[in-house]
Parts: sequence; structure tokens; C-alpha cells
Amino acid sequence: MNYSQFSILLMLGALWGASFLFMRIAAPEIGAVWLIEFRVLIAGLVLLPWLLRQKGLLSLWLNAKDLFVVGALNSALPFVLIAYITTNIAAGIASILNAIVPIVGVIISYLFIKEKLTSMQLLGIAFGFSGVVLLMTWQQANVVSPSPMMVITAVIASISYVFGAHYTKKYMVDMSSIVFTAGTQLAAACLLLPLLPFFVPRHIPSVEVILAIFALAIFSTSLAFVYYFKLIHELGPTKTLTVTYLVPAFGLLWGALFLDELVTRNQIISTMLILIGVALSVGTFKFSRSGVSSDK
Repeated sequence: MNYSQFSILLMLGALWGASFLFMRIAAPEIGAVWLIEFRVLIAGLVLLPWLLRQKGLLSLWLNAKDLFVVGALNSALPFVLIAYITTNIAAGIASILNAIVPIVGVIISYLFIKEKLTSMQLLGIAFGFSGVVLLMTWQQANVVSPSPMMVITAVIASISYVFGAHYTKKYMVDMSSIVFTAGTQLAAACLLLPLLPFFVPRHIPSVEVILAIFALAIFSTSLAFVYYFKLIHELGPTKTLTVTYLVPAFGLLWGALFLDELVTRNQIISTMLILIGVALSVGTFKFSRSGVSSDK
């Protein structure tokens, strides 16, 4: 990984970490469904001119079914669930809960794809579980801890992400990144559209909320996905997924800087436990007789 690639990885972690900040600002005022409708619609429309330049409309049409499936699993459902979480808890805590996605992925692979779990993966699951339990039960500095319902919501979002990733890997691996990103976001917008009349906001959003919506859609979605696919192409998925370790750190940082959220000892320890669990579960670190090794 050269300096340029590392800088992009750092930027990607910052952009995805900021998504929890933007959702925490906007979701309590306009609700999760309307926020995510704006997020995916704007994100898809921003990429539409690029898609037209690449003459990708035909590909969009031919792959409509797959785009709708992944749009539901990878955007519509998990985005709404995570946004709902941010209406109840701090942005930093929501970003920590979101870090369990790779661990859930390992469990799903075991249950449905029958991949065997190694002792290191079992240890990683235990670390991740311990981190979540600690985050729920160790109350500090009057900071609201996530309730069991919030954790269950995060787990459902993680399951949705994992199934979306498996579907993408099986059916859409050769698709252009622009077609994939624009198509899945626009598909998600179509899927959420019928729900809007049931979740109408009570007030017209403030300027701050409108800015947060556009920042979430343009920077933390459109731009972030473009950089994400660029890194996958250059580095491969394994190294690119190390961004998982950066997102909670940036989520805590942005929440502290812009929302005055307290970063407590239990949050830091919980984050470390969850990320150690992620590293062991996905095989980033392995133990051998000669010590600890890192997958390259």
C-alpha cells in the first residue's frame, strides 16, 4: 500500500465515520425513513451524469433485478435501521455497534454457507460479543448506553449487509462500480418511496439538517463508494476492508468534535474489544507458534 492508497483509506474511514454524525444531526428531526430516502436518492442522482457518460443506462436496465435486491439488502434496510439507532443514541456509539458487521458475517457464513469456524474465529466472536455487552452494561458519565433493542437493530442491519455482500459477490462481481453504486442507490430510493406517507416529518427541516442530508448523500455515500471501489480494484477486498478499523475511531472523533459527545472509557475499551474480535474473525491476525502474524 503506497502513500496515496493509504491516504484514500484514511479518507474513506473519515467519510464513513462522518455518516453517523450526519445521521445523528438529521434523523431525530426528519426520521430515519425520510433521511435515508434523501440519502440514497441524492447519492444516485449525483452519480447519474457519470453513468450517462459511461453509457451505463443499458447495463442499469439489464441488471435491474439484481440492483433492486442489493439496493434493499445493502442500502434501504440497513441504512434505515442504522439511522433509527442514531435517533436514540450518540453518533459515536452507533459507529461502534456498526463495527460488528464482519463478525456477524463470519457467523452467517457458518450458519448458511457451512464454512467451518476456526478457534481464532470463535475467539474473535467472543471478543466482539464481550465488547457489545460491555458497551450496554457499563454506564459512564451519564452517557446513554444502547438498549438491547438498539443492539438487535444493529445486528439485523449487519445481517442485511452480509447477505447483500454475498449476493453481490455471487451475481454482480463484474459490474461497473458506477453502475453498481448509482443503480443500488436509486433502487433503494424506489423501494423506500411507498413508505414516505407513513413517516412524514412534523416540521420543515432546518438549514443544519438540510446540509447534513446533502453531506451524508454526497460525501459519505457517493464519494465514499467511488473511493471504496477504487481501493478494491487497486488493493483487493481484504486490505480495503481494513477501513472497518477506522470507522469507529472517526465516528467517536466527529461526535466529540461537532456534537460535544463524551468519549468514555467504556466506549474506548468496547471499541478495542470489538475490533480485536473483527481482526480475529476475518483473519487479519493469526496466532502461530512463532507469535502473532498479520495477513498481507
